Amino acid sequence: MDLQLTNKIALVTGSTAGIGLAIAQQLAAEGAHVILTGRTEARIQAATSAILAQTPTAQVRGVAVDFGRADEIQHLLHEVPTVDILVNNVGIFAPQEFADITDEDWMRFFEINVMSGVRLSRQYFPLMVAQNWGRILFISSESGLQIPQEMIHYGTTKTAQLGVARGLAELTKGTNVTVNSVLPGPTASEGVEDFLQKLSAEGKSKEEAEHDFFQNDRPSSLLQRFATPEEVANMVVYLASPLASATNGASVRVDGGVIRSIG
Repeated sequence: MDLQLTNKIALVTGSTAGIGLAIAQQLAAEGAHVILTGRTEARIQAATSAILAQTPTAQVRGVAVDFGRADEIQHLLHEVPTVDILVNNVGIFAPQEFADITDEDWMRFFEINVMSGVRLSRQYFPLMVAQNWGRILFISSESGLQIPQEMIHYGTTKTAQLGVARGLAELTKGTNVTVNSVLPGPTASEGVEDFLQKLSAEGKSKEEAEHDFFQNDRPSSLLQRFATPEEVANMVVYLASPLASATNGASVRVDGGVIRSIG
């Protein structure tokens, strides 16, 4: 299927590993001009090499940016003044007891997980409306609907993303711009192994920790395993395409059935 993405300019935040890299790889394979972001030039170079190994003709470049800093985001906006597709994927997570989450931790999570997308959308969204075409996608999480007790601050930021996305979608009425959220379930992205180690008892294998996680922490999962980044990227890249023109203001789940809802 031709997703009609040839020569579209796509910025994917947090795209040097995991879901972000998988999205960037698929966009590049579809012919989009892809802009990567990562914390260091070394990570960007490694991601670029991975994409070119898969798609030698890929058009890809990158900008190093710390999304916890407004000045570095402003530099990114200067380097990349306009895009056709914005994928707000960058995010941080960590299991932490609620009573131990400091004000600084709360603010850091909101700066990276929520305000990064707000700051980028503030520049790109009006330009998309002016050209009467664009796609903004927020990579939220099933944790935005089912706040995890071990990561209340993370879940809360993911709920906030849903609100921002739906609010922006309301401003697209009558245009060819869409704004949607994608809600992955537990996904085998970078950092999951460390996450499992923190949740599991010492000495358990990765397989045992994963089994215990789905038995005890996500028992409603129908998939009963971690999704792959590529499985999430499949949905994101479709929603970024002209083919998804009638999907707007939606929260699309790629959660493995974790959320017990018919809506």
